[in-house]
Amino acid sequence: MLQLSADFQAVKLGLLESTGLAKDALHIYFGLALFLAVRLLWRRRGGWLLAWLAVLVMAVGGEWLDMRGEALVGVLQPDSAHWHDVWNTMFWPTVLALVGRWLQPTPRAPGPLEIMESQSDQTP
Repeated sequence: MLQLSADFQAVKLGLLESTGLAKDALHIYFGLALFLAVRLLWRRRGGWLLAWLAVLVMAVGGEWLDMRGEALVGVLQPDSAHWHDVWNTMFWPTVLALVGRWLQPTPRAPGPLEIMESQSDQTP
């Protein structure tokens, strides 16, 4: 488990250095990217909730690994800093999950031409 935490810290620091992003921005981008990826892969019922839960697991798991890494080097951040990271990661996925039902197109009734076409397809 210690190696996983050390590897996680190394990857995170590498991403921060290579992208030039702030740590808060990295949290926001990863949260949005995971949310959208899960939502695109799971378009059926419950997809909004599943995507939100995936981001929550990632955010809490990432913070747990951060705390483990901080404990290894003896420099613990205050709990409020970790909750700040979870908040940053979860904000936009939460907004999207709450308004998601209004983002989906509603099924519409077939128009007169579509009804006539479907009737003509059924005649022998």
